[in-house]
Amino acid sequence: MSQYRQHLPQLADHLFLTDGGLETTLIFHESVDLPYFAAFDLLKDDAGTAQLERYYARYAALARGEKVGLVLETPTWRANPDWAQKLGYSGAALADANRRAVALLARVRAEYETPATPIVISGCLGPRGDGYRAEARMSADEARAYHQPQIETFAETEADMVAIFTVNYADEGIGVVRAARTCGLPVAVSFTLETDGRLPSGESLRDALTHTDESTGAYAAYYMINCAHPTHFEATLSGEGAWVERIRGVRANASRRSHAELDEAPDLDDGDPAELGRDYGALHRSLPRMTVVGGCCGTDHRHVGQICLAMKHVLADVKLLSREDDVPLL
Repeated sequence: MSQYRQHLPQLADHLFLTDGGLETTLIFHESVDLPYFAAFDLLKDDAGTAQLERYYARYAALARGEKVGLVLETPTWRANPDWAQKLGYSGAALADANRRAVALLARVRAEYETPATPIVISGCLGPRGDGYRAEARMSADEARAYHQPQIETFAETEADMVAIFTVNYADEGIGVVRAARTCGLPVAVSFTLETDGRLPSGESLRDALTHTDESTGAYAAYYMINCAHPTHFEATLSGEGAWVERIRGVRANASRRSHAELDEAPDLDDGDPAELGRDYGALHRSLPRMTVVGGCCGTDHRHVGQICLAMKHVLADVKLLSREDDVPLL
């Protein structure tokens, strides 16, 4: 049984970091040939596994140094049947890659975890199709059947939870939540948004989130936003409502480019780490439950470090205000 499966520590409103843009770091900073953005393929040999371990250790050291928590996502965003088939993986080899991904993070946790830095291992899932385009959609039942084998594999490991990223239409997220519930695993759902703050499907963030909750008995532990710059979705969060408090995490892009522009760009737009940190601090006003923070495309440990500093200042101010007003924190 995993260490935190029953009681995820990031639900206690303490600050937890994640990593940054794994695939863009490997491709643009470390010159790794990464077909189909499939980072899990590096687990096939010792050299690739060691490179991934160094990547995660950098974030684990950052979190331990700052005395904050850490959610580590396995490098398995592409480790589902459709993408693995393009790389020549059998079903058995794919399941083994998912298990080895968790074992890698378990080693990182064993080396870096402290009482002040709890480390949660999350089995990362990605969309069946393109993360930027809501094409060839599945029904919620089809999505459950498609993603369940990967989730079942994670359930047999030390993974504490699972999370699906770059969800671009609600039914795929619903299917994943239902599969996770069947396997008894906590789950987070992270939506990707366009420059207008909507999912690529055209659904509003509010509609996608509430539809997912209504269709699953609100089983998801929390929701996130990833693969969009804060300026793309800050206006979407201006309205009040209980749905906003279900969003606990953000993994934003450093770039303001649209997904179409990012797809076509030959270079890496890594933005301004300090500015991105300030953007996160400002977002907390609209997302009072946002305590799981990291980066997505174009971000690395520099960005996550700045995000951490900004969030620590914001949360310290909130605590001070709460003490002065004699009201419960968050």
